[in-house]
Amino acid sequence: MNYDSYKELAITQDGNILTITVNRPEAKNAINQGLHEEFSRIFDDVDRDDSVDVVILSGSGGAFCAGGDLKWLLSLHGDAAATSAGIRRDRKIQNALLDLEKPIIAKVDGPAIGLGCSLALYCDFVYASEGSVFADPHVSIGLVAGDGGAVMWPQLIGYARARRYLLTGDAIPAAEAAEIGLITAAVAAEELDETVAKMARRLARGATHSIKWTKASINAGLRVTANAIIDRAAAFENVTQLLDDHRIALEAFAEKRKPVFTGR
Repeated sequence: MNYDSYKELAITQDGNILTITVNRPEAKNAINQGLHEEFSRIFDDVDRDDSVDVVILSGSGGAFCAGGDLKWLLSLHGDAAATSAGIRRDRKIQNALLDLEKPIIAKVDGPAIGLGCSLALYCDFVYASEGSVFADPHVSIGLVAGDGGAVMWPQLIGYARARRYLLTGDAIPAAEAAEIGLITAAVAAEELDETVAKMARRLARGATHSIKWTKASINAGLRVTANAIIDRAAAFENVTQLLDDHRIALEAFAEKRKPVFTGR
């Protein structure tokens, strides 16, 4: 498989282990149009790559992914065609991650926010440095958590805890996230690389077909749940992208002030 078309994602391979690195360090790896488009196809490409058995997803420059780039989101406001296209990509990303049979490990060092958090939570293993934080603050910018949060948070930590975080947008430190089962483990920053590499090597040396099909069997039940949620949550997010509250929030964040929502 040739990955030369990817510009915002850096792709490297060591044997049968492929590493995908979000490569916008100057923006804390926030997702812009180009990165969103690349995420919408990378997991399908990896799925078709017979030379790959294990995937690592990471971020560069001390961040995993800070969520949607606010300037990009503001540029989309009021553009129904553009927001609809973005929602279709969100659905494609989620479906591709659910259908990917190869095990994928998220290596999180720094913030994992919004879609960045969802990308991590859709992975089979999530290892984070102790200084990392996880959050899905869609409601803080007047949006519905339509790119994965409404699917994965309740499955991982239960509905009561999921409501606490998704309805407030509050962040959760890595150690607490590990304690309640949102992620696999929180480790010292200096141990993160080796912890992830050790698990990747273990999986890569294993009975890869058995591992892949066991994952597929686990995901079969999750797929049923996800199918009931993804389209609805995405549709709600699409509507909220066109509302005044979303614009108000983006403008307030850009001006470093608290948004005053109108309920419109």
